[in-house]
Amino acid sequence: MNKQEQLEKLNEVWASTCPCGLSTNATQAVPGDGSVDAEIMFIGEAPGKKEDIEGLPFVGAAGKFLNEMLQSINMSRKDVYITNIVKFRPPNNRDPLPNEINASRPWLEAQINLIQPKLIVFLGRHALNHFFPNEQISRVHGKLLKKKMKNIPVENFFALYHPAAALYNNSLREVLLEDFKKLPKVIEMIKKGNE
Repeated sequence: MNKQEQLEKLNEVWASTCPCGLSTNATQAVPGDGSVDAEIMFIGEAPGKKEDIEGLPFVGAAGKFLNEMLQSINMSRKDVYITNIVKFRPPNNRDPLPNEINASRPWLEAQINLIQPKLIVFLGRHALNHFFPNEQISRVHGKLLKKKMKNIPVENFFALYHPAAALYNNSLREVLLEDFKKLPKVIEMIKKGNE
């Protein structure tokens, strides 16, 4: 089995066995989208209504904005991997509960371990706080964070404001665009550090 087939199998198994309880109200699982060889993995919070219908993460207005930002650094969704902390849409778009997040974590960890990205980029405060519970996005956005974690081979993290937040707040939009433009330099820095 090649890496792509392994990822598909992993997502298929977890989609039918994830103990988070969210699948009962969701249309389908939204495991992720992109390259199994991605250097950058984007992690959001949870699928929304449109994602639940299409089975792909970040396909609504926030996803369109994410695609535009990727183009601004000469990348596309095919070059990165995009997923969420929980893979099923919570009822009425509410925030996922701590027990749902904890039950979904092994699925996310399995994806990270298979893809082995050089950098994990958090899309929004919920994703950031899942890995860095004491950080505030207003303090650490646009900065490289380093941390060794149990069950995760990645040590480099980068926080961004959520694209949806930037759609409703123009000043955040400018900040997000500026932070996003740092990603190619951050990846270069990580590669140099690993040589």
